[in-house]
Amino acid sequence: MLTTEAVLALAPDAASAKAAQGLIAPAQWPLRGADDHAVWGECQGSGSKPYQTQVDLAGPAFRCTCPSRKFPCKHGLALLLMRAQDGTAFSGGPPPAWVTEWLTTRAEKAQKQDARVAAGPQAPADPEAAAKREAQRWQRIEAACEDLSRWLADMLSQGLGAVNPAAVAAWQTMAARLVDAQAPGLAQRLREAAARIGDAPEHTLARLAMLQLACDGVARRHTLPAAEQADLRTLLGWPLERADVLAQGTPLADRWCVLAVAQEEREPKLMERRVWLHGQRSGQRALLLDHAFAGKGFEHSWVPGIAIDAALVFYPSAAPLRAVCDASTVAGIASLPDDDEWQRLAGRVAANPFTLLHPVVWRDAVMVQGNGWQAVAGGRALHLALDPADAWALQARGGGRPLHLAGEWDGHRLAPLTAWADSAQPPLWQRGAS
Repeated sequence: MLTTEAVLALAPDAASAKAAQGLIAPAQWPLRGADDHAVWGECQGSGSKPYQTQVDLAGPAFRCTCPSRKFPCKHGLALLLMRAQDGTAFSGGPPPAWVTEWLTTRAEKAQKQDARVAAGPQAPADPEAAAKREAQRWQRIEAACEDLSRWLADMLSQGLGAVNPAAVAAWQTMAARLVDAQAPGLAQRLREAAARIGDAPEHTLARLAMLQLACDGVARRHTLPAAEQADLRTLLGWPLERADVLAQGTPLADRWCVLAVAQEEREPKLMERRVWLHGQRSGQRALLLDHAFAGKGFEHSWVPGIAIDAALVFYPSAAPLRAVCDASTVAGIASLPDDDEWQRLAGRVAANPFTLLHPVVWRDAVMVQGNGWQAVAGGRALHLALDPADAWALQARGGGRPLHLAGEWDGHRLAPLTAWADSAQPPLWQRGAS
């Protein structure tokens, strides 16, 4: 069963967690019910009708009739908080129709997904036409990469010192040409390189080098192993459907530790969530990547520090990281990995240098100030991507003790997302939740 701390960790921000704690008075919930599968209730709001709130415990997954665009909303959090604090405050018996209908819809959706996976990848209606379209796309991509390679050579012959923000228009033009050639992934990498022209030349140079490496890979793609070809297709922005991943991949069953959860707005009304996992038996790291549009929220919630029994299917790659989780069961509190983090990271980077973010667990780290915040452990210092408020909040929570930091490393800095004082206990800090 989820603890109060685990429920609060589901909050999208500190304001939602505080608002939820203000709604746990039973008088505000004239209807409260629960069984082994779900928790439901009606909360009296400002309108004439109470909000109908429900939580599928298998996720947990939330649904509420309130107009909030946050997910989960304060009502869902409050309902789950009351359940965690006092299960006897909820009546038994069959759930209302509005709960049953929602649970049934979710179950039917899962069954359809299972059926699609069992059926295997669907062959195109016209295989010959599909093969012709793929060949034409590769021709466009190869031509665009030849142009990009010449453009990169021109840029470097001029020297990065000659590049200034006024030249961004030329970079955007090249990015647009890559999009037209059906290589949106390369276009995005070029835009990211242009984003820091002038203030971080080493960042720009590293991104340009990766683009040249991609061009070289496209030119000799037929000689690459299948896993490296898959990484190249991913870099180019070639889509791979979730159902195809599930149908083609081999599930890896393990007890997965939820290391960290990051959520950010990529575009207006487009939220991205990254869930980082560690297989406690296999030692495999995994990324669950989800997107939510127009404030609809995510299907499942993930709690850092919780252990999950699940079978993951990984996207094809020379260094598998991104995965699909078909179903999971909460198995209690997780324990952090204790191994050579740098060796693990070096192997992954060598196998697939195009990966931008890597999960890192930096054990027994002491935070110090000096040219920004750093985390020092084992004779190494990692620069941290932390704003002052988060840095001081983390210091206060840790009381100056060495901490285990889990976060995302971009090749230059570590962005801490969670922190543990004891690897066998729940995290004492989570970015955005305090």
